[in-house]
Amino acid sequence: MRFVLLGAAMFGLSLFVLQGQAGAPSGLPLPAELAVAAAAGLAAWWTRRSWWPLAAVAAVGHALLLLWPPLLAASYHAGRDLVRGRDVAAYLGGCAAVFGASALVGAWHDGVREVLAATPGNALFMALAVVGLPFALGLWTRARRELRRRAEREQIMRAEQVRAQERARIAREMHDVVAHRVSLIVLHAGALEVRTGDEEAARTAALIGGIGREALANLRDVLGVLRATDRATDWATDRATDWATDRATDRATDRATDRATGRPRAEEVAPPPTFADLDRLLDQSRALGVEVVRHDEGEAREVEPAVARTAYRVVQEALTNVHRHAADARTDVRVRYRPEALEVEVRNRAPGAPPAGLPGAGWGLVGLRERVELLGGTLRTSAQDDGGFLVAARIPA
Repeated sequence: MRFVLLGAAMFGLSLFVLQGQAGAPSGLPLPAELAVAAAAGLAAWWTRRSWWPLAAVAAVGHALLLLWPPLLAASYHAGRDLVRGRDVAAYLGGCAAVFGASALVGAWHDGVREVLAATPGNALFMALAVVGLPFALGLWTRARRELRRRAEREQIMRAEQVRAQERARIAREMHDVVAHRVSLIVLHAGALEVRTGDEEAARTAALIGGIGREALANLRDVLGVLRATDRATDWATDRATDWATDRATDRATDRATDRATGRPRAEEVAPPPTFADLDRLLDQSRALGVEVVRHDEGEAREVEPAVARTAYRVVQEALTNVHRHAADARTDVRVRYRPEALEVEVRNRAPGAPPAGLPGAGWGLVGLRERVELLGGTLRTSAQDDGGFLVAARIPA
């Protein structure tokens, strides 16, 4: 409908100009004027697909009849749609040729047309009014359109970054909280199956262990889906996120994880686990027969909640890997309070014997590294000469 109205307006305005109401009279009979105006209107309507027919009508009409409305509309479309410099130069050069031809035709006709087209001052004024201004308006329209498209792309990119960040955060929380707890359930069920003399209790423990291992395998698949994002996007997302925003979002995620795992809301019972709960975490491993020794170095002090929670997760993940890969290995947990940082080191001294059939989610150290780096820290993992394994984190505090 918009292009129909545009075509009708171009027809009326062109006929108005051809009859000498806003320029020089064409001198054509009325049927011919109607035909020329109709051609201009049809070309204007066709701009919904291409504006080049309008440019052709404008060139012929202005050169022979001083018909300026089609040239005005064509110049606007040229400024809006032409991108390459050579195309712009070709269009403006063509306009200069059209004005030159119009001056020659005006000089040949004499009268009003000669004054409007062949006088240098009038020709320059008409060129600026009919070509220069609409062309500039087209350029401005294109610039606004590009800015709007760029803003839309950036908005989509930010939304994708937020979604990628949330997927990575959910994956970290699921691994740190759910996988660790389910692993402990499987290990306790295995210990009960071996130690109990009750045949019915042993079958129940074996059933619980089997269900737990299946849950860990399913959890690995879920974490793989959550982690199925481009690594470059994850990198940009992690560094585009403000640290203070991360702290606030982390607290909200902890509450969401509490609800998802069936625990009461954190604010109704206790805050998320920190170093105050570290001894309880170590006791859970000792209850499974792992010899865990804690060493503290430096003067103990309070650190920010995000730092304490991340350090707790480092120890938790390292102990989970000990349960999974070296169940009977001696493990040393070392906490160093530095003036500018908190350092946590978990080292198992010997390879140990892994429990049979305890699957891993496969994303523990990946998520742990991301969690530490979000706080500006570093995570180091390495195999040791004695067959053990080291997990060490340094977190600015």
